[in-house]
Amino acid sequence: MPADDVTVRRPTLTQVAALAGVSLKTASRALNQEPNVAPSTGRRVRDAADLLGYRLNGIARELRRGATSALVGLVSGDLTNPFYSAVASGIERELRQHGLLLITANNDEDAMLERSLVDAFLERRVRALLVIPSADDHEYLAVEGNHGVPFVFLDRPPDGLAADAVLIDNVGGARSAGEHLLAAGHRRVALVADLVRMAPQRGRIDGFVGAMRAAGNDGWEPYIRTDVHDVRHAERTVRELLALDPAPTAIFTTNNRLTTGALRAMRGLAEPPALVGFDDFDLADVLGTTVVAHDMTALGREAARLAYERISGHSGPARTIVISTSIIARGSGERPPR
Repeated sequence: MPADDVTVRRPTLTQVAALAGVSLKTASRALNQEPNVAPSTGRRVRDAADLLGYRLNGIARELRRGATSALVGLVSGDLTNPFYSAVASGIERELRQHGLLLITANNDEDAMLERSLVDAFLERRVRALLVIPSADDHEYLAVEGNHGVPFVFLDRPPDGLAADAVLIDNVGGARSAGEHLLAAGHRRVALVADLVRMAPQRGRIDGFVGAMRAAGNDGWEPYIRTDVHDVRHAERTVRELLALDPAPTAIFTTNNRLTTGALRAMRGLAEPPALVGFDDFDLADVLGTTVVAHDMTALGREAARLAYERISGHSGPARTIVISTSIIARGSGERPPR
């Protein structure tokens, strides 16, 4: 038979019982470590399972008993983005201490996909659900049918739902970036921002604009660009900004991918504009890139902590934790106007 026609099937409990020479019920009791199974019988069943490569379906076993699983779901953005992977790492490490496992799914910044993923996790009776939302309305989660599963929102607050949330100080961080560039003498400061429908981006825009207006500076107004969503779009946008006459002397990018695009656009320039980016990233120190930094792992860790407290019975009102930011000056944000 051709290799393509071979179907590899998982070994079954029936095969384990047959190889061990016991009944199906005895094999099940032995593998589930239930009482009243002779030690020699238990060893024989486990040896047969190891030989066949059989593994218990732990989730199915728990669900049959009427319990929830040991799984916690995370609906996230693209995990290839270091921001989301760092957040997931913080969640996973915290949950592991409590015997819980993290499973993740990518919502692709699609509100309909997010809702279907939430439904899929709830159907699997996850213990808690962590959401980095793309949808604008989460009121549907408040209806009965979530079976008491606690929700924690990360990075972006819930809309239409009272739930725990862990957020970044987006307004304060962006304000400090604007003030940093103003202090270096810049007035023609470009703002390159991601999707304005996302609450963190609106906060970063507001913080930046607030810094400019508090300083009485309107030189930034011709240079605002929004809904720039990926590295290539950011690179193209920054090239277009630098081709203007007069060009901006400084640029503020509102997330790590937009900063990467800006760096690509500025590569090889004899006198590049000053640059401050929101979010730290790998090699930013090597590249001398000034950033608004925050602890991404702590964002995930705090969300997991809140979720575990809810699992353990905490029933108080919704809580919000804000992760602070700080400027890390590495050279790019300190260049004077040319």
